[in-house]
Amino acid sequence: MFCMVRIFDKLILCSGNQARRFFATVPIEKRAHAYAGVNTHKPKEYWDYEAHVVNWGRFEEYKVGEKLGSGKYSEVFEAINTRNNEKCVIKFLKPVKKKRIKREVKILENLQGGPNIISLLDMVKDPVSRIPALIFEFVNNTYFKTLYQEFSDYDIRFYLYELLKALNYSHQMGIMHRDVKPANVMIDHENRKLRLADWGLAEFYHPYMAYNVRVASRYFKGPELLLDYKMYDYSLDMWSVGCILAQMIFMKTPFFHGLNNSDQLLQIVKVLGTDDLNSYLKKYQLHIKSISRNDLKRQPHVRKKLEKFVNNQNQHLVSLEALELLNRLLCYDHQERLTAREAMDHAYFYPVVKEQDIPSSTAM
Repeated sequence: MFCMVRIFDKLILCSGNQARRFFATVPIEKRAHAYAGVNTHKPKEYWDYEAHVVNWGRFEEYKVGEKLGSGKYSEVFEAINTRNNEKCVIKFLKPVKKKRIKREVKILENLQGGPNIISLLDMVKDPVSRIPALIFEFVNNTYFKTLYQEFSDYDIRFYLYELLKALNYSHQMGIMHRDVKPANVMIDHENRKLRLADWGLAEFYHPYMAYNVRVASRYFKGPELLLDYKMYDYSLDMWSVGCILAQMIFMKTPFFHGLNNSDQLLQIVKVLGTDDLNSYLKKYQLHIKSISRNDLKRQPHVRKKLEKFVNNQNQHLVSLEALELLNRLLCYDHQERLTAREAMDHAYFYPVVKEQDIPSSTAM
């Protein structure tokens, strides 16, 4: 059996044995410590999105309604599918390269039916403007800044577990989301339904490949992005999960509030400390560009205990298990972060697992 192996930006045809020998030679810190070779064992058409042919549907079958939001790459509206009179969401894509649209479509099609993954229903083009649009399932979402104020301790555990289900499935399928943040986590609280949405920045993971670091939203960017480390992996999503958990339990929106990318790294250093940052820089041979080394030497920061963020307003949401989980997610070293599957097995989620009667991962 032959497969494609990606070495930096080149694809090389290898036998299965050659691929295994290649991955064995890749330094462990340069590749994901879980699901590293998923796409190596998939057929080329699974991850070669540039060759994907998008089957466009009929725009006329949808009636566009109220605007729900907009971002750098799209505008989102509520809509009605006139064939069945059901609500849906239409996402108009702003001018981008065709391969970026193909990537989003291919990833959504690959993940279709996965737990808590937003469902892609159709792809259409406006007949006049020729603007492409994606049709998604409708989720009766509540704005997170309002919703999170209502959450109980159990609610946070429940919804974070649901988010981890989506990420674990995505990572198992060889796909990084790269933009996990509250605005992309749709929650219908009445029906206790969660969907991970907006896969526009998602990408297939290939070991030893240099990726664009201009992904994720500032407050949820992992240190690897802020330090221009391009060989990141699925663990980037887990840093973002840690930021969301911290925001929820400490009722601090956002938890790391940087004014720009340079300041974002500084805000992280103020919590995680200078010593661990220096160890991370040394291990991965990274250099600080945005904050001068002299500035950090003049004002080194001692790692803060997360207990310092507990106060009278949020103490009902904080537990020892929550703090321990958070410490395992908010790590400079991406190799030390829990995987989504490992996080799901953490004691913090025992009440959720017990209620849902979910078997342990050892049985999966």
